[in-house]
Amino acid sequence: MKDYKVGKETMSDAFCREVYAVVRDIPAGKVISYGEIAALLGKPQCSRMVGRSLKQVPSDLNLPCHRVVNAQGRLVPGWEEQRTLLQHEGVCFKKSGNVDMARCQWKYDEIRCLLYTSPSPRDTRYSR
Repeated sequence: MKDYKVGKETMSDAFCREVYAVVRDIPAGKVISYGEIAALLGKPQCSRMVGRSLKQVPSDLNLPCHRVVNAQGRLVPGWEEQRTLLQHEGVCFKKSGNVDMARCQWKYDEIRCLLYTSPSPRDTRYSR
């Protein structure tokens, strides 16, 4: 992860909108990692910027941010409700407490199909 070189000031509204568009499309019962979202947007070095953009998501967008976890399936520290929300959607957890990524990860094949059948994450649906 090299996004430590990318300053907060460079995190544009356009990048945030792209992240929000991907998160909006995560199906219930599935999860995706910050790094996968960054890679999907063509910026694989910006996984932490994905996290920062989700931390500041406008509440009126009602995005399923709880479906984004780290690459090992760990949940957001201090966000106790995340696990409950995921369990209600049928997401499986390992004994370690991490999401079972092998069973519940939103696969790239599913993502590619979505990208070819729906508008680009670069659309303007989430303009502020």
